[in-house]
Amino acid sequence: MCETCGCDAAPGDARLTTLPPPAPDPDHRHEHEHEHEHRHEHAHGLGRTVALGQKVLAHNDDLAGRNRAWLAERGVVALNVMSSPGSGKTTLLERTVADLGADRPISVIEGDQETLLDARRLAAAGARTVQVNTGAGCHLDAAMVAEALTALAPRDGSTVFVENVGNLVCPALFDLGERARVVLMSVTEGADKPLKYPHMFRGADVLLLNKIDLLPHVDFDVAACRDAARRLCPGLSVLPLSATRGDGLGAWYDWLAAL
Repeated sequence: MCETCGCDAAPGDARLTTLPPPAPDPDHRHEHEHEHEHRHEHAHGLGRTVALGQKVLAHNDDLAGRNRAWLAERGVVALNVMSSPGSGKTTLLERTVADLGADRPISVIEGDQETLLDARRLAAAGARTVQVNTGAGCHLDAAMVAEALTALAPRDGSTVFVENVGNLVCPALFDLGERARVVLMSVTEGADKPLKYPHMFRGADVLLLNKIDLLPHVDFDVAACRDAARRLCPGLSVLPLSATRGDGLGAWYDWLAAL
């Protein structure tokens, strides 16, 4: 069991499945070497929980630093995409891959507890994709991402999207080695989400408000949500969009191009 959040999974329990894009490049190879330790210590009493949680996060941060250095050496931009379930992460990435894939190499690390459903969608859209199934785990961590990068072998100068497990709590605690954190929420959720999950929004580099095509049909205060998020993270970029209809995607693509 993870001492940090209580989920019933250790990093070594993750299962990786690689899904190639429709037109893989057989001449492109990379080697990605990391020393991975998959020991997972367990708390046997309440008094040790905090200390062990700190140790888990410290070890994760060390591995995240190695990931960040490896990515920087190759000019690879990695983005950690986080949201609650059903906010539209996969739909947004499908659209992004389809719209930008001809101009920049894009690959995806797809995090889910089970199934290859989302990974198959992204592979069909044109992205080389590695599925990480976490079992009972509620987040990705740096060790899982390091192994996924080895399998993914992203091209130099490319973009890697890490679609984290749907959860607004635990993914915020784990540095993966990403360049930036993308937090996605939909207008079908409450505008008070930033106030309820402050750690997630405080660490965001951009907040995407998805499904704005549904605004006429839901009670959602865009200004109140934006203001709440910016109280936690002053100057935060807040981009309303519709991944299905295409509204606002230009601002999202401009934000990506500026990284």
